[in-house]
Amino acid sequence: MSCTLGEVKNRADFIIYWGGNPAECHPRHFTRYTLTQKGKFLPRGRKDRTMVLVDIRETSSAKAADIFLQVRPGKDFEMITILRALIKNQEVAPEAAAETGLTLDQLQDLVNRMKAAKFGVLFFGMGLSMTRGKHMNSAAALTLAAEMNAFTKFVAMPMRGHGNVTGADVVLRYTLCYPFGINLSRGYPRFNPGEFSTIDLLVRGDNDATLVIGADPGATMPKPAIEHLRRTPTIVLDPKVTHTSRLARVHFTTAPAGISAPGTAYRMDEVPLPLRPALKSPYLSDEDVLKRIIAAVQKKPAWYPPTPPGQAVPYSREPANGQLA
Repeated sequence: MSCTLGEVKNRADFIIYWGGNPAECHPRHFTRYTLTQKGKFLPRGRKDRTMVLVDIRETSSAKAADIFLQVRPGKDFEMITILRALIKNQEVAPEAAAETGLTLDQLQDLVNRMKAAKFGVLFFGMGLSMTRGKHMNSAAALTLAAEMNAFTKFVAMPMRGHGNVTGADVVLRYTLCYPFGINLSRGYPRFNPGEFSTIDLLVRGDNDATLVIGADPGATMPKPAIEHLRRTPTIVLDPKVTHTSRLARVHFTTAPAGISAPGTAYRMDEVPLPLRPALKSPYLSDEDVLKRIIAAVQKKPAWYPPTPPGQAVPYSREPANGQLA
C-alpha cells in the first residue's frame, strides 16, 4: 500500500518515521512533502499534522516530532508485531511490550492515533531494514500498513539511502518481477532475500567475480564482503574513484548520469523523472560501456567442460579464426 509524495503533501495528517533521520539524510523532506508544506486538504500545514518518530536513539529529527518513541535496539520486529496485535484488539502482556523498551500504554496510544487518522503514512529507513531482521522487518512494516486499511487510509514508503535506488528496483521489477536478491543461474529469475542478496553472497564467498555499477560497496559493506571483493576479480563502472575502485581489478571511468549522460531517475515514490545532460563528457556512459562488454563477450567462443577420457568429442573446440579465447 503506497502512494506518491504529492498525495502525502495534500492528504497525510499522521506521519510516522521509523528507523530514519530525515532531518540529516533527507533534509528537504519535511519542508517539501510532509510536515510544513500546506496541502489541498491540510491548509494549515504543520498544525494539521502529527509526526511520530521511532528510533533507537534521539536524533535531530526528534526535535521536529510530536511524539518520540525510543525502541530498544533489535526489537523493531517485536514492536511491529505488538502494534498489529493491538490493532486487532488482541491482548498483549505488559512484559512483552516492556521488552521493546516502551510501555503498553505508549503502544496503545500510538495505535489509537493511527486509527483516528484520516490519511496515515509510514516512512521506514535503513535503521529498520539494515539491522537484525533485515527484510523481515520491512515486510512486517508493510503488513502493518496494509492491515491498517481496515480502519483508515494508510500507506508505507521506504526512505531510500542512495540516489536512484528506487530506479534499480523498478527496472528489475518490470523485467524480472522482483526488486532485488535475484538469481538467474537456472535461466529464469529466482527471488530469495538472505540467500541471493548482495551482502550475503559476498560474505559467504559464493561468487567468483563482481560487476559494480554506480555504487561503492567497499565503503559501506561489512569487512568480510569487502575482503571477498579484494580477493576476486571486481570490475567497477563509476564517474569517480571510490573505495571499491581501489580494490578492483578494472575501473571504467564513465560519464555522470543525469549530468553528462541522459537517462531516467525514479523518485522515492517511483515517479520517473527524465534527465537531460547539461554538460559534455569525454567518457562513455554506463550503458555504452555495458553494451561494449556484452558485444565482446558474445564474440568469444563458447567454453565447454572437458570431456572425460574415453568419450568422443561431440563438438569442435577449435578457437574461432585461429584466435585464442
